[in-house]
Amino acid sequence: MNDDILKGNWKQIKGSLREAFGELTDDDVEQAKGNSEQLIGRIQERYGESRERAAERLNNFLNKLNE
Repeated sequence: MNDDILKGNWKQIKGSLREAFGELTDDDVEQAKGNSEQLIGRIQERYGESRERAAERLNNFLNKLNE
């Protein structure tokens, strides 16, 4: 997981995260505070996906940001 990217750039990433994962609420994003495990859990819950699929989606999102 790209935890360093997520935590290091949290303030900049929050807006893009909300755009990419429209089902996440502002509270979901704020409560995660850059914690990838919490974000994965929120994505899993909001989208009804497996943990593995939620982690894959988050990783893909972070990799695109890193490009």
